[in-house]
Amino acid sequence: MRADHPIPAEGAGQAGAEAAYPLVRVYRTSPYQLTMADVAALSGLPPALIRRFVALGLVDTERDARGRLWFRAGAPSAIARVQRLRAGLCLNYAAVGVVLDLLDRIDRLEAALRRSERAAKEPTTWT
Repeated sequence: MRADHPIPAEGAGQAGAEAAYPLVRVYRTSPYQLTMADVAALSGLPPALIRRFVALGLVDTERDARGRLWFRAGAPSAIARVQRLRAGLCLNYAAVGVVLDLLDRIDRLEAALRRSERAAKEPTTWT
């Protein structure tokens, strides 16, 4: 758990005040630990472009009750992969999504092939 990003309690603080002052710190326990600001800083991209990636389904996110986006720890590397594919193959972002889906499918098929090859090499025991 990260202590860097506590979620302020609802209704805490003075009425009409912008800031919330929680009585108890609440920490996120999901795998989505990075805020938009964290991902923008780590990836070096503006938040508007990251929001576009989210809208296109290129980056996995979760929304909290207040509507804020939370990202997994691997989000900056996923964003870097999108950027590399776009620059290297001269694709638009929608096409990058198709390429990412195909690459993930290839990874799953190769893993299944390796598992079946290992199973074929193992001697079968007759009982």
